[in-house]
Parts: sequence; structure tokens; C-alpha cells
Amino acid sequence: MTLKTLNISKDWTLFLDRDGVINQRFVDNYVATVEDFHFIDGVTEAIKHFTTSFGRLLVVTNQQGIDKGLMTDDDLAKVHNYMLAEIEKANGRVSKVYYCAGLAKHRPFRRKPQVGMGLHAKADYPEINFKKSVMAGDSKTDMEFGKRLKMKTVLIGPDNKIAREHPGLVDFWFPSLIEMAKQIEK
Repeated sequence: MTLKTLNISKDWTLFLDRDGVINQRFVDNYVATVEDFHFIDGVTEAIKHFTTSFGRLLVVTNQQGIDKGLMTDDDLAKVHNYMLAEIEKANGRVSKVYYCAGLAKHRPFRRKPQVGMGLHAKADYPEINFKKSVMAGDSKTDMEFGKRLKMKTVLIGPDNKIAREHPGLVDFWFPSLIEMAKQIEK
């Protein structure tokens, strides 16, 4: 099975993780300012292509740095406003960004792998059909989030270790979003 066989069209929704998928991830740290935010090569081009393929693009991101006191909701809003503006400059479109500030140890319902952000998106956009949705992320929790909502899952990153260790969680693997976009276009 390839992404092309899914027959992705405007009635499909793409859910994207942020850190490690859209922007460079800091190991053991957080993207707390616009200066810290750096797009991964090819991401804005990929999102431009996704905008023509999918009906809706949504970002779902865990941001526990807020509850750790390392940044504020306003700091995060500035980062997301910058990200969205740069995506729009590249002729891409993200409908909305959802985030959970809760600490992992508290296991809040909105924090991936829990499905709260997905259900919030469905409440905002009732036309979302999770069986016609794709979750693209770089972590096991991203894949679990997608599977719990019956989405197709795409692991993004240079290593497919999660796919090898948890084959039932990962439907597709690509080293980057731009490689995923190229596959959809074929």
C-alpha cells in the first residue's frame, strides 16, 4: 500500500505534529521563542503541496514547557503566529493549531497519545472523518494518537525504529514531510 492508494482528496484531513516534523526539535529543551523556531528543510514546500491535496491541515502539538514554566501561552502564540505566517507566505495553509500545555506525568486528556486534541478539532470542524484522516508525526505517541482515532499514520524522521518496534502503529514512513508530499503527488 502506498499513500497514493488512499486516494487523498479534499474530503481528507491531515494532522501534523510540530516539533521534529515541521520545525527542528531541541533535545531536552523547548522552542519557546520565534528565534528558537527553525523550519526543517522542505517543510513549507510540503505544506503548500498538502494544501492542494487535503481539505484541511491541522497541527496537534504537546507543549508541556508551558506548565513547566519555561514559556507562556503568549510565547507559544508568537511562535505559532510566526510559523503560520511563513507557511502562508509559501502559499500553504494550516486551518488551526491545537496544543496541550499539560505535563506528561499527569496524562491530561488533551495530551497525545490521548485523543482530546483530535476530538476538539472534530468539534470545531464536524466534517472531519477520522477514517479519512492522516496523522504525521515523529513519535510513538503521535502514532498512538492517530490509531486511537482510526487515522492512517505516517512516521516522519530519519529513522524508522518506531515502525520496526511497533509495526501495528505505523502505516507509512518517510524521512521528511517533503518526501511524504512527493509520494502523494506521484
